[in-house]
Amino acid sequence: MSDNHQFCTFTLGDFTFGIAVQAIQEVILFQEMTPVPLAPATVHGLINLRGQIVTAIDLRGRLDLPPRRDGELPMNVIVRTPDGAVSLLVDQIGDVVEVEPALHEDAPETLEGAAREIVTGVYKMPGHLLLILDVTAAVTVPNSIQPSRN
Repeated sequence: MSDNHQFCTFTLGDFTFGIAVQAIQEVILFQEMTPVPLAPATVHGLINLRGQIVTAIDLRGRLDLPPRRDGELPMNVIVRTPDGAVSLLVDQIGDVVEVEPALHEDAPETLEGAAREIVTGVYKMPGHLLLILDVTAAVTVPNSIQPSRN
């Protein structure tokens, strides 16, 4: 049995992120969302996932990245949390990658803002860094975020 770690990867802009495959429920294309009045700006809306109502959190907003260009639709990474399923909106879905634990490094000291809270570590991959997300921290929406204008 391999001691390697498996991560579901996705991109946001020029960054590649990974979430442990054990935390992933499923990955789906864009779904129509119902806006949530007075919700924090990172709560993009609610989706109906086969009868289950799931909150959709925009990871671009959560990580203080610029919004998607008009017409670019996000994809949904549905993750399991202690409070139920949550959709993380991402730009593109990547592959499942397997990495050796020895390649893990702590999150860079240069990370700022929300990324410092959410990124738990990195793996050096050929041509890029794989930033590992803490799912619990990613779905925890700070109270200081302004309500959306939906």
